Amino acid sequence: MLFGGEKVRIPAVAGAFYPGHPLQLKTAVERFLVRTMEPVRAVAVIVPHAGYIYSGATAGKTYASVELPKKLVILCPNHTGYGEPLSLMASGAWATPLGEVPIDGSLAEALLSAAPELVDDASAHRREHAVEVQLPFLQVMLGSFSFVPIALGIHDYPTLESLGHSMARVLSSSREPVAIVVSSDMNHYEDAGTNRAKDDVALDAVTQMAPKALHEAVLTRHITMCGFAPAVAALVAAKDLGADKSEVVDYTHSGIVTGDDNEVVSYAGVRIYKERA
Repeated sequence: MLFGGEKVRIPAVAGAFYPGHPLQLKTAVERFLVRTMEPVRAVAVIVPHAGYIYSGATAGKTYASVELPKKLVILCPNHTGYGEPLSLMASGAWATPLGEVPIDGSLAEALLSAAPELVDDASAHRREHAVEVQLPFLQVMLGSFSFVPIALGIHDYPTLESLGHSMARVLSSSREPVAIVVSSDMNHYEDAGTNRAKDDVALDAVTQMAPKALHEAVLTRHITMCGFAPAVAALVAAKDLGADKSEVVDYTHSGIVTGDDNEVVSYAGVRIYKERA
């Protein structure tokens, strides 16, 4: 059972993907938040979601390179297969060892109204780790904030494009600024050189702000970027919202930690923003 009283989602991977003790977690996140680029006000970011030992440094550098508002839409892939193909959790809160983060109910309702593809379905989020691992970074960075989690288990381009346009309409009409966080790792379980070659193709499409090209590259070149569908939808939305710049903040892979480059998972951090006023 991963929901507590009053629909609070309790952590599914605390103590496994990241430290379960509050002080240890806060200290780890603070050490990862290393600024390597001058911060910009982000429209969207793409950040990895593996165990912090593998991808925490990349996530931290990415978050440290942006300014984020106090309202967020966090998109992730559906690793577990539970729930509806496009599952939004519309109410309640998520707990981490650092405390509870409320779901933004009004933003959730606006998204459900604007995007008929979305379904209010908490079951997809019970054991899905990809949103959860982002929350401690955001708690340390932002203090209090609210968010809407959306898990995508569909790869159909017209649906993802429609979702992106719908998100942009909602975010552009919000009285308060809202940014998009995409939780995704890059290519999985090939040697580091193959991973890098495949990831370069995907990241080229991302930095070119080309959602259709990203979609085609992942499917035709068999790139196992688990969160490419959320990234596609986010790129569509970001372009609608006026973003014109996308750049890679950091790139790494699990072999750097394990010492084995023969079968790795790779991780990238990307920031997307308005370069021209």
